[in-house]
Amino acid sequence: MKQSIQLRLGQHLTMTPQLQQAIRLLQLSTLELRQEIQEALEGNLMLQTAEDGEPDGELERESPSLHAAEATDQPAESPGIAEERLELDLNSTDEGVIPNELPVDSEWADHFDGYAATGGGEEGDFDPFAQQSRPETLQDFLHWQLNLCRLDGTERAIATAIVDAIDLDGYLEQSCEELREALGDDRLTVAEIETVLHRIQALDPPGVGARDLAECLLIQLRQNPAPTPATRDAIAICQHCFAALSRNDLDRIQRQLHLTPSALAAALAEIRALHPRPGNLIATARPEYVVPDVFVTKREGAWVVELNPETTPRLRINADYSRLVRRADQSDTNAFLRNHLQEARWFIKSLQSRNDTVLRVATKIVEMQRDFLERGDEAMKSMVLRDIAEALDLHESTISRVTTQKYMRTPRGTYEFKYFFSSHVNTAEGGECSSVAIRALIRKLVAAEPATKPLSDQRIAAILSERGINVARRTVAKYREAMGIGASSERRRLA
Repeated sequence: MKQSIQLRLGQHLTMTPQLQQAIRLLQLSTLELRQEIQEALEGNLMLQTAEDGEPDGELERESPSLHAAEATDQPAESPGIAEERLELDLNSTDEGVIPNELPVDSEWADHFDGYAATGGGEEGDFDPFAQQSRPETLQDFLHWQLNLCRLDGTERAIATAIVDAIDLDGYLEQSCEELREALGDDRLTVAEIETVLHRIQALDPPGVGARDLAECLLIQLRQNPAPTPATRDAIAICQHCFAALSRNDLDRIQRQLHLTPSALAAALAEIRALHPRPGNLIATARPEYVVPDVFVTKREGAWVVELNPETTPRLRINADYSRLVRRADQSDTNAFLRNHLQEARWFIKSLQSRNDTVLRVATKIVEMQRDFLERGDEAMKSMVLRDIAEALDLHESTISRVTTQKYMRTPRGTYEFKYFFSSHVNTAEGGECSSVAIRALIRKLVAAEPATKPLSDQRIAAILSERGINVARRTVAKYREAMGIGASSERRRLA
């Protein structure tokens, strides 16, 4: 093969560190972005938060000391000389007078008597998170109650094993035989474990320690301090007709227990007032709050989108450290400062680019979903990522990153950006109807249906077809199950 020199012209994308940082910041949530900014502030001495009244970004592109040094042909004062001069000024300071600045590597105790550092240990370390107590679990609450009971050693060992086998919903995951094998004591009997289990089932919250839903409901009904005829009927239903109750077969329950319609309705009201998951009454985790990235408000008939100023702190370049950077100096210290200055500029620019992109995407979403903001879910338009990408001349992957874990606060509530994107169904007139709008219509039809004769999936599909929305029965069933709405047989109620 003959070797030759050829000239080719082409384009390719290079993933520079700046581009990688911008992409990574774009896909972070608000809480993750705050942590990233805090780490950047701690790791880069050129970054600092801007105070009120100060502009964001970089205050000084080039240090005034640079121009002064170039004009007079005199080298600027190096950081080492500046620190030595600062130490001389410190030694000449009158006793008891605190200077304006101290060397960054100095300790207050080295210069001032009577200063005592307070700490949480011998090394002066203090962990603020160690002062926060963890949330109380269901097991902690049950053990606290057991400590108030009179139990011997064997009973306490059995009770501890039972409590440890209770899940977050309050149900006992193991049988008494499995607990006896886990305890490893051949002298124990299933009856002894049952006895201790009944004592635990008498603790709060009512229904804890049950092995199935029927037993959970029975425990709560039997603990009613003022039982009524409806309570006794409810106990009979859970004991003898629980299978029919799970199918909502009210006719079978009424025939088997010889109940009048009013008595059956009162018993079912007692059962519905119970807690099927008693363990959830004990909080096991701290609540997590959503911080909106943008605010949407209506002003003078127009919808206005604004960034939440609390999501990201305002950053700027530290002017004091930037003045120490010199162009012609090739020392390690100057290279270190120059690298930090460049990284700080990249970080601020990436943050500004992220905020601009989030604001552009949010504004376009509000523009395309204005009917939703005006009238609700039934007016939601079908929209996909490609629609926003083509309107803003961005890639779909960029829109996907922007809409992930980003939230928008509107007069109708706080929604994730992805909530506004949904598939569509063709209408009889040739238009499109979003899946969110179809779910809202199904929910509205179910809420207005007669209690004694609920609408079937086929009937709901026929009603939607009459309104011009062509959906199949299985599509209605899929949307209904996704919203947690039971079938027509489960929604049937007595008059």
